[in-house]
Amino acid sequence: MSDQTRPSRTAAVIPAAGKGVRLGPGAPKALRTLSGTPMLVHAVRAMAASRAVSLVVVVAPPDDVAGVKNVLAEHAMSDRTEVLVVAGGDTRQESVRLGLDALPEDIDIVLVHDAARPLVPVDTVDGVIEAVRDGAQAVVPALPLADTVKEVEPAEKGEPEPVVATPERARLRAVQTPQGFDRDTLVRAHHIVRPDGEGATDCAGMVERLGGPVVVVPGHEEAFKVTRPLDLVLAEAVLARRRANDGF
Repeated sequence: MSDQTRPSRTAAVIPAAGKGVRLGPGAPKALRTLSGTPMLVHAVRAMAASRAVSLVVVVAPPDDVAGVKNVLAEHAMSDRTEVLVVAGGDTRQESVRLGLDALPEDIDIVLVHDAARPLVPVDTVDGVIEAVRDGAQAVVPALPLADTVKEVEPAEKGEPEPVVATPERARLRAVQTPQGFDRDTLVRAHHIVRPDGEGATDCAGMVERLGGPVVVVPGHEEAFKVTRPLDLVLAEAVLARRRANDGF
């Protein structure tokens, strides 16, 4: 079958090698539980809920690949979607690159998803994939901002920070994941863009730095990032509502 007639295949890469210190002491963030199930498992299931996703690559802490494999094996996954666990790196950017290196050659579309966004709805996942299929090189789901944003001159912690500017809120978006990419575009970005400090936290930003086009599609309020203890409370509430309303 030629490349022109071969149907595109989609894989999701989930970097899950971070420790998530803002959630406080305990297990790594991706392994914190929501309703008794690790966030990572929720995130993998969210990707596998899309019929377009045939492979999920979980990038684990280098010293706990076996532990992450065991966690995933203990929870039921979609029979339709293969799950692969590989060792990550010191930064998110390096971990995503290692996840990309593990993809088979026939993957054309790549999603990069935060393990800390365990509740993203399948419609959002499908919307990102569809935009890439329609020709976009890089796609991010995002929401309009509800709050006014100030640009400030950073100061020492606890010190007043002078306001530099007030960006026009109507032009701003809060970016979520999964971000979707034409595979060649994302691989090129990871090969060319050098890490700064802790590395890139946003793959779409790497494509932007190469001058590539990035488009935004609608995100969803339930695709929020679980970063602080209060986010865990909100995530539990969302799961409770899904169970009550949808039999989730």
